[in-house]
Amino acid sequence: MTDYNTIIYEVEKGRARITFNRPEKLNALSTELQTELNTALWDADNDTAVHAVIIKGNGRAFSAGYDLTPLASRRPSAEGDAYTAVYRGGRTFDDDAWQLERQQRLRMAIFDMHKPVIAQVHGHCLAGGTDIALLCDIIIAAEDANIGFPPARAMGALPNNMWIYHCGPQWAKRLFLTGDTISGADAAKIGLVLKAVPANLLEQEVEQLVDRMVMIDSELLSANKRIVNLQLELMGARTIQRIASENDARAHLAPSVREFGRIAGEEGLKAALHWRDAKFGDGRARVEGAEIRDANGRLV
Repeated sequence: MTDYNTIIYEVEKGRARITFNRPEKLNALSTELQTELNTALWDADNDTAVHAVIIKGNGRAFSAGYDLTPLASRRPSAEGDAYTAVYRGGRTFDDDAWQLERQQRLRMAIFDMHKPVIAQVHGHCLAGGTDIALLCDIIIAAEDANIGFPPARAMGALPNNMWIYHCGPQWAKRLFLTGDTISGADAAKIGLVLKAVPANLLEQEVEQLVDRMVMIDSELLSANKRIVNLQLELMGARTIQRIASENDARAHLAPSVREFGRIAGEEGLKAALHWRDAKFGDGRARVEGAEIRDANGRLV
């Protein structure tokens, strides 16, 4: 079995559990983690003992997003740097799109593999965390989970785009155009997740759902997952993922994205994130009832 540095992989009772294991970083998605996730997913799909896969996070979050550490430490390449002269960086539109597509190919294993994948979402599920969760076949969240894509405020567009297929165009736009987040309970109300349960019941809810799947022939599970996903493909779901990466590269040309990068490089990520988010108050959207805010942008 493969040794992993950033995930925990275990097979038991007909299921594979893949646990993001960078709790000190709120399970930020490094390239290494995404590569290990891809390997584990295909291992599970190839294992005849596995009927379904659970993806979850260790510690206080499912995943707070992509690991932005490389952004803060990025510096212009030196003249005559042989490596960056030969291999792609992020210096051109095509380089950027290529890098985004490379990472997307790692995530798309969730959609492409034969066996069903369930996202067990607790704590923060932000940015890249949503890119993973929304590719899963079923998402079950804790009621107090925090779900959204705040980087849409100043860092680009969404490089994965399954949102419209879950919650429809208006809620997709409402969340994209503000970067606001919603709770797991509200996410269930708009169909972004299948359902939300109290946090202390989340694991039991997911495990017992998988117990029922394990009683089904894995080849029937495959047939029934794939016919639904083929319908999504006919509606453009898979094609739009490729377009979404290129659209994110386009969005990276916006002045605010350059400014975020400048602040991150000169003052650190904490300062850049404060610049991005502080003016939005608590950054929450309300699904039911009026959104009345105080002078600091917090819901009242």
